[in-house]
Amino acid sequence: MKDPKNLNRRQFLGTAAATAATFSIVPSHVIAGSGKTPPSEQIRIANIGCGTQGLREMRYLLGDDRLRVVAVCDPNKLSTNYIDWSAHEIRDRIREDIGDPAWWEGRPGIPGGRDIGKLYVEKYYARNVRSGKYSGCTAYEDFRELLEKEDIDAVKIMTPDHLHAPIALAALDRGLDTLTHKPISNRIAEARKVIDKARATDAITHLLAWGDMPQIGLIKHWMEDGVIGELKEIHNWSARPVWKQWDKRPTKTVPIPEGFNWQLWLGPVPDMPYHPNYTNNVFRGWYDFGGGSVADMGHYSLFPLFEALGVVRPAVSAQAYGTTTRQLIGNTFKYLENDAAFPFSCMIKFKMPEQPFLPAFDLYWYDGGMKPFPPEELESRGTEMPQEGMMLVGDKGKILAGFRGQEPRMLPLEKMRTYQGPKSVPSQNSYVDYPWVDHLVNRTPSPGSFIRAKTVTETINLGAIALRTGSRVDYDSSTIQITNNTDANRFLTRDYRPGWAI
Repeated sequence: MKDPKNLNRRQFLGTAAATAATFSIVPSHVIAGSGKTPPSEQIRIANIGCGTQGLREMRYLLGDDRLRVVAVCDPNKLSTNYIDWSAHEIRDRIREDIGDPAWWEGRPGIPGGRDIGKLYVEKYYARNVRSGKYSGCTAYEDFRELLEKEDIDAVKIMTPDHLHAPIALAALDRGLDTLTHKPISNRIAEARKVIDKARATDAITHLLAWGDMPQIGLIKHWMEDGVIGELKEIHNWSARPVWKQWDKRPTKTVPIPEGFNWQLWLGPVPDMPYHPNYTNNVFRGWYDFGGGSVADMGHYSLFPLFEALGVVRPAVSAQAYGTTTRQLIGNTFKYLENDAAFPFSCMIKFKMPEQPFLPAFDLYWYDGGMKPFPPEELESRGTEMPQEGMMLVGDKGKILAGFRGQEPRMLPLEKMRTYQGPKSVPSQNSYVDYPWVDHLVNRTPSPGSFIRAKTVTETINLGAIALRTGSRVDYDSSTIQITNNTDANRFLTRDYRPGWAI
């Protein structure tokens, strides 16, 4: 029988050894009334990815005493060259959480990397022990070594998009509960393998873009009351990207920073020269590494909407238009062929098939400043469309709301005055408010599970394929194939570096 001291939490709770070995575990009644979870019942979690977002969300792991962060991982050891939308937010969060208002004083830039992640974890936990010292977090360069050596229950994946699938598959192979930032993958075929693996295990999975949004429930209620009649279109637009966007690959040779394992960062992507234009907070703009603005933000808005409306079948086709750019060659302007990066702005039209409770409808995505023109109900009042938003169009009316469905209102506005049902609910926008830890503790499937995210994952990634091909692509989800353009099937997956094939 395996030594009970080496059992992780799930193995312990799920084996007959639990009864015989209770003497070696601190019983809950010892800490009863303290409000603290006994160490024997804490979920041991590893945080993989210690860039700006990985560190920004670290406090949610550290602040929940049902969790214990025992390992961090990042191919970057430590650097101060991170890019963020705030010069000091990361620094100030760490200062507050570790109780040191002078931390990082006089040092330049935005910090990040596995050394910062380890410091953050250990200084936070040190505040809660009598000695004021704590050394229970291990830092790894390679996630594969972490998974091989650490006795953990769960992983949280906070890496660039292209690494989500390899890490998730490796974690699920070990039966670990797996949480990942959006998307599950920036390739449809990779994402499907992760979803199928999740379906075949008893691991709890959760896509962190999920949010329980009561305002979308209100929209559904209005639709069921016939406020807009039969659904025809859904429009969703974002002001993203917030990062600098490039239109071609860099050509200048730049030295790889000390302490940064470029080959590990590339992961499954074929080898290419290092350049800072690829890394940190700009990776999402590249087809190799990210999923564009639609993957960055579309999961937040469309995943809860699809779930509320019962949209369980992904798009059957997508067509897209993106910003065109020119370059000066000699004394002549030439059209710039760009198959490296997402355009500065785009519009994508998805054909959504008939759903169990909805007719077939068109879904429109806009980003980079693009948005639908005001409908007649607003144009007649001289009202512009908001910078970001969502609009559902039926044959008898419309619903206009914020980007994630916040503060919905009926169009024409007279409908709001005459409608007899509920007209508002408390608004909730932040996905970090969703209590995903409850599902890990109680062993209950999350509504944000990888399995439930299949429809939104395939739909969003199909949009990227439409952008890359420059033409309509028809998609068969049952076979995972583009049916009208054989060449486009190469975008369902990628060419893999040796040793990284999925």
